[in-house]
Amino acid sequence: MANNKPNEETRTSIEEVNDTLTGIGEKVQSNPKIVVWSCIAVTAVVAIILLYVYVFRQPAQNAANTALGQADVELLMGNDSIALAKYQQVAADHGYSAGNLANLNAAILLYKNGKYEEALNHLKDYSASESVIGASAKSLEGDCYVNLKKYPEAIDCYKKAVKISDNNPHYTPAFMLKEATVLREQKDYKAEAAVYEQIIKDYPNYGAEIGVDLQKYLERAQDAALK
Repeated sequence: MANNKPNEETRTSIEEVNDTLTGIGEKVQSNPKIVVWSCIAVTAVVAIILLYVYVFRQPAQNAANTALGQADVELLMGNDSIALAKYQQVAADHGYSAGNLANLNAAILLYKNGKYEEALNHLKDYSASESVIGASAKSLEGDCYVNLKKYPEAIDCYKKAVKISDNNPHYTPAFMLKEATVLREQKDYKAEAAVYEQIIKDYPNYGAEIGVDLQKYLERAQDAALK
């Protein structure tokens, strides 16, 4: 004899969600204080954010920008050593865009003075993201490594500069040319030739713009790769 069992209804996910929402609604209705305290909490968070922006963040940014401007004035007056000290101070004491730019300016002055390791320390603290300045900063980092004869690190920086520069017709091939030069120093002629081929293909006018016969550079690298 067959067992007579009531049919079990399968609950849909929508029904479960409806029940959950109903339960929440009932809790809110029975506990109106929840709504009140939730509104108070949200208001408090907004107040804290506004307090941070206008009482702490904005004055800090203004102070950083003022300090950076003072360093810029010293640089324009030809007082490089004083400007360097001020840039380093801004970089150490301030964040925001002023502190970031101070790191780059300090690195440029240190590079000019042949202090490549110190320049690298500042460049590592610089956020290189903007397609022109950011890419140039990453290229400068590569130049520091070249002078320190750390060629793999230099090549890595030039590759990153190429990526950041976002196919800029004036800057991107320049970074690629630096990469090719370092590859030649490493006697990796096949890779060097590949870079020249890429420049000629993607930026056909670049060689003429800088007065360099890239086709000859390519052929030289190809010949060396066959030896």
